[in-house]
Amino acid sequence: MLLLAGLTVFGMFAAPAPADAATLPAGHAAPAAEGDVAVKVRVQNQVLDAATGKTKKEPIAGAKVQVLGADGALIGEGVTDDKGLTTIPVPAKADYTVKLDESSLPDGFVLEGTADRQVLEAGFVTSNVTVNYFTGQAERATIGWWSQFAQRLADGARFGLVLAMCSVGLSLIFGTTGLTNFAHGEMVTFGAMTAYILNIDLGLHLLLAAPIAILAGGLFGVAFDGIVFGPLRRRKIGLVSQMVVTVGLAIILKNAFLWQLGGRVKQFGNFNNQTCTELGPVCITPRDLTTSAISLVILIAVAFALQRTRLGKATRAVSDNPDLASSTGIDSQKIIRIVWILGGMLAATGGIFRGLDEGVSPTMGADLLFLMFAGITLGGLGSAFGALVGGFVIGLFVEVTTLGIPIFPGEDWPDPFNWIHNGVPSELKNMPAYLIMIVVLLVRPQGILGRRERVG
Repeated sequence: MLLLAGLTVFGMFAAPAPADAATLPAGHAAPAAEGDVAVKVRVQNQVLDAATGKTKKEPIAGAKVQVLGADGALIGEGVTDDKGLTTIPVPAKADYTVKLDESSLPDGFVLEGTADRQVLEAGFVTSNVTVNYFTGQAERATIGWWSQFAQRLADGARFGLVLAMCSVGLSLIFGTTGLTNFAHGEMVTFGAMTAYILNIDLGLHLLLAAPIAILAGGLFGVAFDGIVFGPLRRRKIGLVSQMVVTVGLAIILKNAFLWQLGGRVKQFGNFNNQTCTELGPVCITPRDLTTSAISLVILIAVAFALQRTRLGKATRAVSDNPDLASSTGIDSQKIIRIVWILGGMLAATGGIFRGLDEGVSPTMGADLLFLMFAGITLGGLGSAFGALVGGFVIGLFVEVTTLGIPIFPGEDWPDPFNWIHNGVPSELKNMPAYLIMIVVLLVRPQGILGRRERVG
C-alpha cells in the first residue's frame, strides 16, 4: 500500500493527461497510443540567469518537425504544443532523420546544433525515443564544489536506501540460516524483470505491475527455501556446500534473465524523462524523491517490526540461537520461511527502484551483490540493523568518492594519490566500498553494530 500510494503521488507530477486527436490544434500530430512506436521531439529555449549561473528551460510552442525514413521519405510531421513537445508515430523501430524547421522558431531564437538529427534503431530502448532541441544560452557557470558535494550526497542517499533495503533481506537470511546467498542479486533482478514484463509486455501500468512483482519476489524467495535449501538443511548438508549451490543458482538465473531480457538495458514504460526539481543546491526528480521516501518508510517499518512485534522478536531469537529458540517453542522453520519471503520482497522492491533509476538489465542484481556484502560486513554479519546502516553508508560512500577533495588546487598530485584531488573514476567507484569491507574484516570483523563472540 505504501508503494502504491507513493507512486501515485509522483504519477500526478509526471504522467501527462491523454489528449484526444480531435481536440488538438491544427497541424499537431496525434499522440501515439501506449505501446506504439513513436518519436518524441521536445523544443526548449534556455535562459541563463546571470546572477546564479543556472539555466531555466522554457518550452517553445509552434515549432514544426518532420520525421523522415532512411530513404528520405516523409514518415510524419507535427507541431510542438504549449509544453514544447510533439509525438510523431512511426511504423517500427528503425533508423530515422528528425528535421526541425528553423523558420518556425520565434524571431530571435537561434538553434543550438544542427536541425537534422539522426535516430538509430538502437536508440529505441522502449517503444519511444526522445529528441531534444535547444535554443538560447546553456549554463556556463562553474558549479561550486559544495554544490557538487550536496548533489552527490543526495544521489548517494538515494542509492544507499535501495542498497540497504536489499542488504536487510540478505542479512536476515544469513542470520537465521547461516547461509551466504550468492544468488541474492538474482532475486533483485527477478523483481525488476517481473515488473518490466508486466509493464511492457502485458501492458500493466507500473503502479499495478510493481506490487504484483513484489509479491512474486516473495514467492520466488520462499521457492528458494522450499525447493532447494529446505531439503538441503533437512539432509544436514553443510553450509559451504549450500553456498556453492547458491553460486550455481546465480549463474543459471543470470543466463535465464539474459535469455529473457536480451543484452541491452530496458526501461519501464512509465515515469521516464522527468524534469528534476531544485531543492536548494540539489536537483532531484519527483520519481526519485518518491522512491527514496518509500524506501525510508519501508526500512523504518522493517526495523520497527523486528524490534516491537512478536514475529520480529522470534526472528531475532532464531538469528541469535536457533536451537535455543526452538527449545522455547518457536517454530524455527516457519520463521526461516517468513524470512525468505520478506527477503525476496525487499529484494524485488529494491530491484524495481533501481530499475527506475538505472534501467533493467540481466546483471543489475549481480552488480549490487558485493556492495550488499560490503554493507552487511560493515554493519555486522547477521544483524538486520547493521545491514540497514551499513548498506546506507556504503551507497553514500560510493557516490561521494567520485568527487575529489580540492586540496591545494592547481597542483598535480602524483600517482597513486591523484584520486584524492580528482576523485575516484566512475568506472572504479565501487572499489572504495570493497576496501572498506576488507579493512573491517581485518580490524573489526563483527562490524560496527555486531557483537564480539567467544570462540572455543
